[in-house]
Amino acid sequence: MVFIHGIGAPRQVEQERSAWTSALAEGALAAGHSRFASDLKSGAAETVFVHYGDLFSVPGAQGTADDLTEDEGRLLAEFMTDIIDEQLEDAEGDDARVLRNARAELVPNGPEQGLLQPVGRSINAATTLLSIPGLSRAGQWLSAKLLVRDFAQVARYLARAEPDAAGHPLDDRIRGRLHFALANSPQVLVAHSLGSVVAWETLHESGVEVPLFMTLGSPLGMRSVVWPSLRPQPPSTPPGVARWLNFWDRDDIIVARRRLERDVKPNADGNQPVSARVDSDGFWVHTATKYLRQAQVAGPIAEAALPDGPG
Repeated sequence: MVFIHGIGAPRQVEQERSAWTSALAEGALAAGHSRFASDLKSGAAETVFVHYGDLFSVPGAQGTADDLTEDEGRLLAEFMTDIIDEQLEDAEGDDARVLRNARAELVPNGPEQGLLQPVGRSINAATTLLSIPGLSRAGQWLSAKLLVRDFAQVARYLARAEPDAAGHPLDDRIRGRLHFALANSPQVLVAHSLGSVVAWETLHESGVEVPLFMTLGSPLGMRSVVWPSLRPQPPSTPPGVARWLNFWDRDDIIVARRRLERDVKPNADGNQPVSARVDSDGFWVHTATKYLRQAQVAGPIAEAALPDGPG
């Protein structure tokens, strides 16, 4: 099994892999797959955690949204507008009022000068967003600047910029990490958040066969920024994917257009994503471990990882 993470600060790989496998084992037990859960706990089930968070760290930069290019700053503001518009579809009362205020803060007031304008607008809107209790619980963000820093990673990936000394842009280097992990043809690929965009594009490039592709808390369906920036177009199921399950939480603010099967074309074998909702309690529902603890998420992973019999 291959895991690939989403937005956020750089991870400690082994610590993160352990957290994901522990959560998956918990979900597998709830789904009745005790053998698979035991294999996860003992290390008998082979898991690889693909980490790319370090690639967002630029030497000499502050690691904040202030380091964005002009195009990245614009994409960031558009990405946040997408999120707010999605939330407004179901919001009522005070929450709807706050969301409308946040959206208004993202609209330029007259001619803009320089990058700090869209970044500043994004931080102001994020501050307003985090005043909504439900949204502040949905992610791991303790401040508006941290939220914007993480959201900016989506913009930086989709900008297809920031080349290294060899001329390879940031998005290409990120996908390179996953290409390496896919070389052993895993049974399962689990992709969370921005990782689902990385995984989808990588699978199209590689054509590797994956029996189960699972996306958790995916922004693939965001229409203004993510969707039109995907490569290749029009979006379709990667050719080697035999089964694609897409899970979303009702309180996950990263998810938009949750039913991906309505918009993703099938591959040559007729396979399309199948989306399902999960309901996590408590704080930080966007985290991958919240999803993996769900029986309906862990069950299909166990079945794909142990195809020879009950788990």
